[in-house]
Amino acid sequence: MSVHPRVVHMRRESITALPLYYSGHLHKKQTKDKTFKKFFTELRGSTLFFYKNDQEDTYIEKLDLNQVKSMEKSSTHLTLSLDTDEVKLKMDNDVTGEEWRGFILTVVNHEIPSQLKLLPGQMLKLQEFLNQERRKNCPQPRPPLPPRPPFLQLGEGSSSTDQELPECFYGVNRQEAVQMLQANPENGDIIIRPSTVGNDYALTLRQMTPSGPAIKNFKVTSTDSGLVIKLDTAVTVPSLHAVLEYFMEKTEHRLKPYVVSTYDTHLEPSSFDPKDTSVSSSSTKNVPKAQVAPLQRAKTEEEVQPPPLDQDRVYMIPDDATPENPTVKPATLNDELRHAVKQRRQAIYDAAEGEEQSRYERHISDRQTPSSSVQWINKTQ
Repeated sequence: MSVHPRVVHMRRESITALPLYYSGHLHKKQTKDKTFKKFFTELRGSTLFFYKNDQEDTYIEKLDLNQVKSMEKSSTHLTLSLDTDEVKLKMDNDVTGEEWRGFILTVVNHEIPSQLKLLPGQMLKLQEFLNQERRKNCPQPRPPLPPRPPFLQLGEGSSSTDQELPECFYGVNRQEAVQMLQANPENGDIIIRPSTVGNDYALTLRQMTPSGPAIKNFKVTSTDSGLVIKLDTAVTVPSLHAVLEYFMEKTEHRLKPYVVSTYDTHLEPSSFDPKDTSVSSSSTKNVPKAQVAPLQRAKTEEEVQPPPLDQDRVYMIPDDATPENPTVKPATLNDELRHAVKQRRQAIYDAAEGEEQSRYERHISDRQTPSSSVQWINKTQ
């Protein structure tokens, strides 16, 4: 399944972090090669990035045009001489070849060639490219900063470096930073650390690539004008916070600073079972018994009186109770139920006894009365 060109472009931009000026197919041949190899090539800044095809987002090789010492050109060929090698570039046709020559010559000579057979729109595009490169290589001086407010002024004995360290700054070396990123990827992807050279710094990050996670290290040099990030095109920023922000913006905030949380985020269920009786008795505390008898308190007259009778559980005096018959007394619900159950049980016993008696009588009568077969024999005789 092919990847959308916009997605490929965004991935390449996040990896190279350089503006794209021109792209197309080029054939490249170095001294060690016997034949030309075809690549999809992008001119980003002053560097040529060579990809296997237009669907790949990770470049295979790159060529910095600022390292070119001399150059020879023809209709469809360019020969670039470097310090240690010679690179030959071949274009597919004269139209694309003229545009490639225009961009490459402009980067190498820092000016637009006078003899170019390009359309006005192509020349305007080339002029915009040259102006952008000049502004990038010769940045405008920054305006002076406003005075620092009193509540932000540093106290005695403190330095600006201590006040401006980002939260992902750790005093570790390269190996330790790599181990931290690999062991705990959930904490973040970027670590800023001190460099082994003078007052410089270094940045170690963990980035996902098509072949898996990759660790990259970048050098940050301290200068009088600020901190310089050593990339293909150097970038100057005012502080370490700006260094962190630069890398986060170039990766579209897919990378996060490495921060170790001091709070727990996972709760394990308790392994103690209150119903477990296997706990040894030695672990329980022996509570000593009281040696003094409790104080006996005299009961008051209200406490001596019996509790009031529950009115819901008492029958009222029946209607047949009269002053002439004082023996009729209230009966509780339990007594009435007990009497009713006794009468019901007696009725069941009487019914069962009567049925048993009738069954016995029928059995006796059957034994005394001769059967039908005997009666028939007697009649035949």
